[in-house]
Amino acid sequence: MPNPPAPDRRSLLKLLAAGSAVSALGGLATAAPAYAGTSAGHPARPLAAPGTAGVLAAPGIVKPLPTEYFTVRGTNAEARFDAFGDTGTITPNDRFFVRDHTSTPVLDAADWRLTLWGDGLHGRHPVHFTYGQLRALPSVTRTALIECAGNGRSLYTTQQGEPATGTAWTLGAVGAARWRGVRLSDVLRRAGIARDAVDLLPRGLDDPYVSGGVDYGRVRRPLPVAKAFDDVILAYEMNGEPLPYDHGYPVRLVVPSWVGIASIKWLGDIEVSTRPLTSPWSTDWYRLFGAAHPAGGSAPISRQTLKSGYQLPFGATLEAGRVHRLTGRAWSALAPVRSVEVSTDGGAHWRRAHLHDAPRRDGWVRWSVPWRPDHTGPVTLLSRTTDLAGNAQPDRAVHNTQGYLFNAVVRHPVTVV
Repeated sequence: MPNPPAPDRRSLLKLLAAGSAVSALGGLATAAPAYAGTSAGHPARPLAAPGTAGVLAAPGIVKPLPTEYFTVRGTNAEARFDAFGDTGTITPNDRFFVRDHTSTPVLDAADWRLTLWGDGLHGRHPVHFTYGQLRALPSVTRTALIECAGNGRSLYTTQQGEPATGTAWTLGAVGAARWRGVRLSDVLRRAGIARDAVDLLPRGLDDPYVSGGVDYGRVRRPLPVAKAFDDVILAYEMNGEPLPYDHGYPVRLVVPSWVGIASIKWLGDIEVSTRPLTSPWSTDWYRLFGAAHPAGGSAPISRQTLKSGYQLPFGATLEAGRVHRLTGRAWSALAPVRSVEVSTDGGAHWRRAHLHDAPRRDGWVRWSVPWRPDHTGPVTLLSRTTDLAGNAQPDRAVHNTQGYLFNAVVRHPVTVV
């Protein structure tokens, strides 16, 4: 008996949307100041109600957000960069920033499945993987940064006097973790990817994103097959534990060195196509618009850029006449860090900082420098990264209206008393 004809793309999209709604989503939890322990392969669940002293509440975020570690920005939680000093090179799960377009869905791995579909598969029939089937495949562990494309966005305005729309991140929309999961390439091969497939469209299971009265659907963004076969994984563990709800449980993409939007959380399905694909996250957003860019915007952004910063609150007060150990972090998505230079006089003089970690791909390095200020008054501290490919932080970032890829030297004000 011949196989039934494969559904067209529009019909399959409707079918997937309907199936996801009834079988995968589950209920939503609110922010909470405490967790129960991890058990049975599930991340810890919230115990108490929000509003406890010292704990912030954010719409739709599950994990506790202590004020000493986070700043709430709408539906997002920015990690306090100045609080990273005791975290080592790996960001603990409870300190990792949260970027949500809507709300964190609390899903059940027993009901979850990943669907691959599209004309880029042999036979063009959907292929499904359960959570158990995915975990039974050979696993890999990768240490990699995840950084929001808009990290540093507020500095376009505060440093350069150039406005930018979007969440006003400072430097804390970044974190590094050990991710364990399955190579996306292995899953694509098992699903029967065709040789002429060129693009993937991974899509999350969070609620559809609605802005200005327009429903843009669930978060999804094209990913070239070439990148997928390079180093992308389907992660189900973060720092040795099941993914926390806010970070993509039960399964997320991890796309090393690319902007965070590429690492789709709460992964539900992946379209595999023989043609280039688009979504609002590659046409309306995550492109560069503005006077310095083409009239229709740049190509969709992919790689992140390079940054450095002091692990010190902006506006901190330091005592004159004593030695202070200034610490910070530096990273580049373009190549391993080569050096960090610092200035304690607004850029008049520079000297090398001591690097405490071996530079590596997709990671950051901690650095330090001693400083003994002799005079009181306001001081601007600077730091700049140079990587092994010769990329260096400029004095000014090239502006774009949505505030992506800020890479300029950060002007860090302190007061000496």
